[in-house]
Amino acid sequence: MPRPRLEATAVRGAGELGSLPYRGGSDDIDLDRTLEMLTERPVPEDEDIIVRDRTRTTRSVVLLVDVSGSMRGERVRTAAAAVGALAGELARDNLGVIAFWSDAAVLLEPGQSVRSAELLDNLLRLPAKGLTNVAFPLQLAAKQLSQVPVRDTRVILLSDCVHNAGPDPRPLAAQLPRLDVLLDSSGEKDIELGRELAAKGLGIFRTIHTYRDVAPAISAVFAAR
Repeated sequence: MPRPRLEATAVRGAGELGSLPYRGGSDDIDLDRTLEMLTERPVPEDEDIIVRDRTRTTRSVVLLVDVSGSMRGERVRTAAAAVGALAGELARDNLGVIAFWSDAAVLLEPGQSVRSAELLDNLLRLPAKGLTNVAFPLQLAAKQLSQVPVRDTRVILLSDCVHNAGPDPRPLAAQLPRLDVLLDSSGEKDIELGRELAAKGLGIFRTIHTYRDVAPAISAVFAAR
């Protein structure tokens, strides 16, 4: 999966090397950048010393997993693959997971510690049941992300998009910072609605045929800025 963007406000730690103002955490001075600063400020402050340090931007991602009655059999493996892939990659970021049918269950709040095995176990314990209300999890995701900076924030919807309960989800998709749609096409599906939701959410649309397609689709989602 592509790494998050490098920014001056990023959290220091494991990540890519970048040039940042000195804050007491590195002694690897970027001489060229520091000399540029000193030509403008003969009496420098600590922040005028530029160092090389590793940084990463914290991403906030909410995964919406369809567990309605139409998501049985092979589709359960696809859902588990998506949860497992994101839980592994975003363990140090803010990952939220919501399972939904005509109702919804919050399996992981953004910012909570990610325990992949426990998360998968909780998902697989949910029986595939009921109708498909795509609008409700979009509402919940918007609420979860309402206090998070928009930078590197997105919602990923994994569903067949056969919406047959609740209000029209299109207006809700348009209110999200970004919505990417992974449409499970192995059975009954609504490709048109899936494409419309991704377009409204300024995200991308990918079809999933088996669980093997999950990792490439997620990589495509994060490669698209």
